[in-house]
Amino acid sequence: MRVVHRQRKEGLGRALVEGFKVALSGPYQRIFTMDADFSHDPKYLPELRKAAESADVAVGARYVRGGGVVGWGPMRQIVSRGGNFYARTVLGVPYHDLTGNYRCWRRTTLERIALDTLRSDGYVFQIEVLYRAFRSGAQVREVPIRFRDRTRGKSKMTTRIVMEAWPRVLELRWRALTGKL
Repeated sequence: MRVVHRQRKEGLGRALVEGFKVALSGPYQRIFTMDADFSHDPKYLPELRKAAESADVAVGARYVRGGGVVGWGPMRQIVSRGGNFYARTVLGVPYHDLTGNYRCWRRTTLERIALDTLRSDGYVFQIEVLYRAFRSGAQVREVPIRFRDRTRGKSKMTTRIVMEAWPRVLELRWRALTGKL
């Protein structure tokens, strides 16, 4: 395990790209991402690892049978479920949880994605990187998890972050259709 501490905040997307690059510079064959506030229960790590034996990316999924969310109000659930439905529909992918951060990546899958060309930040980064994996031919497997809302601190979800996602998802689809992704 290796933890990367950053000197300043530059957004979720840049943090994940930096973490991916650090992992790819080492001997790691599986790269895990998860929230550090224990919203992602570490008990699912073995299941994600096992799923990544037969898939290129294992996604801890809230919105599949056996998964769920604990501690979110109705509006947060609507925004999250609605955003996932929107992204799934526009991008034409079969996944139910594109916005979660609990994932196990195979090294080879991340190597196929040009990390420096990922343009999104915030939660839409999760959509972009998974879509890029899908477009590269990666097999993705969703593993049911129960996500628990944080007990301390505040969510970084803002109206700006939600509004960033809508046009970025359309742009991703357009760029894929025009061969520019």
